[in-house]
Amino acid sequence: MKFLRYLFRPSARWSIFAVLCAGAIGGIIFWGGFNTVMESTNSVEFCVSCHEMRDTVYVEYQQSTHYKNASGVRAICSDCHVPKSWVYKFIRKIQASNELYHHFAGTIDTPEKFEEKRAELAEHVWATMKATDSRECRNCHSFQSMDFHKQSARASEKMQEGMKKGDTCIDCHKGITHKLPPRDD
Repeated sequence: MKFLRYLFRPSARWSIFAVLCAGAIGGIIFWGGFNTVMESTNSVEFCVSCHEMRDTVYVEYQQSTHYKNASGVRAICSDCHVPKSWVYKFIRKIQASNELYHHFAGTIDTPEKFEEKRAELAEHVWATMKATDSRECRNCHSFQSMDFHKQSARASEKMQEGMKKGDTCIDCHKGITHKLPPRDD
């Protein structure tokens, strides 16, 4: 009973305690909601909810080895385009707001407009992959895990050559999932 008297009697100590508890509960709810939204934006359904993606790069992806292959392993959009580490993932989500801007501004809202910007968009993705040493590719592929004897002679030679030179995946594998933009030369 003595405890209940303190609970209902106003005091600075109990007020601070109540504010801290409310803040902690609010923080947990906010953090849980924030992470839920972050993860939901990594789904294929979210990625293809814009017709620009659904009608262009998603169709290309469905015809690629990342979609269907002998091993049955499927990489989804976020596997290649969103870092796993939370800090880098958060930075990538902020950068993606530029893509949303172009979606809502209508600069890529038709297949023709998308194709006009394809080279610029691809160059941006490739530059990011180059700058991060193809970090997202390496979540699944690594030189250390490769059995060069199980690769074709040409692939084995090129992979080992790239490994020695310090090349990154995107140096050789542009266009592996999405078609290459037309060249200006």
